[in-house]
Amino acid sequence: MLEIVVKTENWERHVRVSDGELAGLVRRMGGDGDRFLVAQRIPDLPDVFAQVWHEAGGDYTLEYRDGAADRHFQAMADRPEVVIAALTGWARQVDGWDADLAWSLLDMGPNREVPLLDLDVDERGELEKRVREVLVGGYASRAELAELAEEYLVTEGRRPVSREQAEALADRMWLERVAEQAAWQGETDPERLTHAFTALQKAGITARENFTCCRNCGQSEIGGEGGPDARGFVYFHTQCTDSAAAGQGLMLLYGGFDGSSETAAVIGDEVVAALEAAGLSAEWDRDPGRAITVTPLDWRRRLVG
Repeated sequence: MLEIVVKTENWERHVRVSDGELAGLVRRMGGDGDRFLVAQRIPDLPDVFAQVWHEAGGDYTLEYRDGAADRHFQAMADRPEVVIAALTGWARQVDGWDADLAWSLLDMGPNREVPLLDLDVDERGELEKRVREVLVGGYASRAELAELAEEYLVTEGRRPVSREQAEALADRMWLERVAEQAAWQGETDPERLTHAFTALQKAGITARENFTCCRNCGQSEIGGEGGPDARGFVYFHTQCTDSAAAGQGLMLLYGGFDGSSETAAVIGDEVVAALEAAGLSAEWDRDPGRAITVTPLDWRRRLVG
């Protein structure tokens, strides 16, 4: 698999595509609503991307940016095979991936000057603490972190953090986290959790991570997530994610779609079994009215973007 995320004009988001899947996304381009795609690395890095524009009957416009404004290049290609080879090489970071195209530097103007944040020590500390909490949770994108940073201190008549300042703050903290996770070795507990949820999904149990903002919303919306053959559900909401990221374990909510305590108990047993099979420990007294807690839990979720 390629360590990239591909986003298309029709709002699709493809994570860790194969070479063949990437080729298919390029070959299908050209129709209304499907004329461009953007590829970002995993984890996403500020101002590092590759993108393609193509309308049926015309050439392909390929661009890539490697950080600063003076590292943004463009080339034209007349065949999808050329684009596929370039994008695949870029994704794999192969030496000389760009050698077969004639690249020209795009003038993106000077690097923007972002004013320093005008916040007192307490406000800045509060803002960075909240951004850090969500960042460690591991589900937010850079764009979502920037939106959080921009809106967190807003009050009536006061907006102390501009969009540009929020993006700069989010990017700085994002890169700090990327540097932290570079030292992680092997499989992490959140990855084991994802394996367990994937197995449960295949077994007919609707499994969702970081689903909705709270229990009330989760209980009201989980039914719409299940397919016609789903027997039950398990999920955790964003407040549960915050607790896990703070080292307090992870609470899982579960049940059967028929609403019976008997089905809920069966689903609970299957959830615990899947967690243990993935290498995690769970605390649960088999009371269908009580949540399952995953503990101990070392919450190191790798960023995607």
